[in-house]
Amino acid sequence: MKNIGKVLEIFSATKESSGLPRPKVKELNLIENFGIENDKFAGKKLEQTVMIVGLKSYEMAREQNINLEFGSLGENILLDFDPHNLEVGTNLIIGETIIEITQVCTVCNHLSVFDKNLPQLLKAHRGLYCKIIKSGFIFKDMEVKIKG
Repeated sequence: MKNIGKVLEIFSATKESSGLPRPKVKELNLIENFGIENDKFAGKKLEQTVMIVGLKSYEMAREQNINLEFGSLGENILLDFDPHNLEVGTNLIIGETIIEITQVCTVCNHLSVFDKNLPQLLKAHRGLYCKIIKSGFIFKDMEVKIKG
């Protein structure tokens, strides 16, 4: 297995919270065939149950003078590397947990609440959806690995 980076921050959309940025949490409990425990999107689209975003997406916004708080892109996991360099089907191993990249997240116009140019700017860099292959807990600062 090859270490490719680490988890910078974790977020979850609880039933009590709505909108962006997503609230930071101390842990994410990823449950196979369900989603993230206590997340309002759990049990819905299993192919899109976890969203990962790389720091590069925030840097791209900052370069255009759009300063976003982490969690503003709707991610569950913020990574210190650019996951857009990985292919759909790639498995990420974080501790005991395994998630698989299923698709590139389409940009929603609700990002325009931060800046009207943001949806177009991040069109190909909003984030990646993942499904849970193996249940487990994810914490800030955990290493992210891939096979190979």
